[in-house]
Amino acid sequence: MNFSLFIARRLFHGRGDVKKVSRPAILIATAGVAVGVAVMIVAVAVAMGFKKEISAKVTGFGSHAQILNYESVAASSPRPIGIPSELMEEVGQIPGVAHVQRFSNKEGILKTDEDFKGILLHGVGGEFDGTFLRTALEEGRLPAFSDTVASNQIVISRQIADELHLEVGSKVFAYFFENSVRTRRFTVAGIYCTHLAEFDGAMVFTDLYTCNRLNAWKPDQYSGLEIAVTDLDRVEAVTRELVKRVNRQTDTYGGAYIALSIQELYPQIFAWLSLLDVNVWVILALMVAVAGFTMISGLLIIILERTNFIGVMKALGATNSVIRHVFLYFSVFIIGRGLLWGNVIGIGLVLLQAYGGVFHLDASTYYVDTVPVLFHVGYVAAINVATLLICVLSLIVPSFLVSRIHPAKSIRFE
Repeated sequence: MNFSLFIARRLFHGRGDVKKVSRPAILIATAGVAVGVAVMIVAVAVAMGFKKEISAKVTGFGSHAQILNYESVAASSPRPIGIPSELMEEVGQIPGVAHVQRFSNKEGILKTDEDFKGILLHGVGGEFDGTFLRTALEEGRLPAFSDTVASNQIVISRQIADELHLEVGSKVFAYFFENSVRTRRFTVAGIYCTHLAEFDGAMVFTDLYTCNRLNAWKPDQYSGLEIAVTDLDRVEAVTRELVKRVNRQTDTYGGAYIALSIQELYPQIFAWLSLLDVNVWVILALMVAVAGFTMISGLLIIILERTNFIGVMKALGATNSVIRHVFLYFSVFIIGRGLLWGNVIGIGLVLLQAYGGVFHLDASTYYVDTVPVLFHVGYVAAINVATLLICVLSLIVPSFLVSRIHPAKSIRFE
């Protein structure tokens, strides 16, 4: 049996030998580790949940990748691109592609008797995947969108509905400006809410046929193609394959294809999300530092309080290395208890929020109304292992204090 481990276990479990000063030191060290681990687990879970929630909303509006007309990207002005059925079939057969759908956009104004608002009319066809929009729907229903007949129905956001005082069933006029003013009268079929102000403030859904007629485009011309992937980890691979196949190709009208990922289409949103990683790393570093410093101070107090024990051990023939290992093992037991309580608190809070939604946020600021969390066993295990290793490594230098204690002086001191 490992002698140092045996002594450390007896010291850790021996209640009668715990002194008045070392008891609070052990409690503080345990609490420091527990709080640090709990905060790290919650911070990582919240950051991952927030990134997943916002990314899902952005991709819900624009899918994971798009094929557009190069001029519409370079000049920031809408330009149609020809999308024959052969291209849709080819894109749909790319490994990792889950769904392909056409879309057309048209800028305009919704006007009521009291107010008006600029919008982006987003036309979708029969192949439109309405899963995301149905999830975000608060009132009404999704109409049957078509590319061959006008439904004269729209789905607007809660933000637009509140600003224009509209509700399901309301009639509203829309005005579109090109070479002349075009007017359409729509019926509000549904109201959605995602709390993403950038999209909610402008995006209005209708059928593809209406958008194409307003744009005066050819039957096979659209704003672009939206591509959804089977797995988020395959977005970059699918985008690279799309670039290889369509970039620098032209349609029958002379328009040049360009494939872009959702990160390239909305770089400002994903750059903002990437800043969360920096915040998480700062929190992790601070919490590990807190746990490490509390353990160092606790170890020094325990060593100084047990000078008599160290002197007796040395008098009996124990080397400095053996005694150092005793206190390092003792510290590992304290860290282990702190990890246990930290995991109980941290995982408990994450699960409480995941299933109870206890903690709420201002949706106008954070884009979500409750704190999103995502529990991942791998990250929790990594936090525990990293905390244990860093704390133990930080205790190696302070443990050399035992070599400064002389048997004769320590025994006489007691």
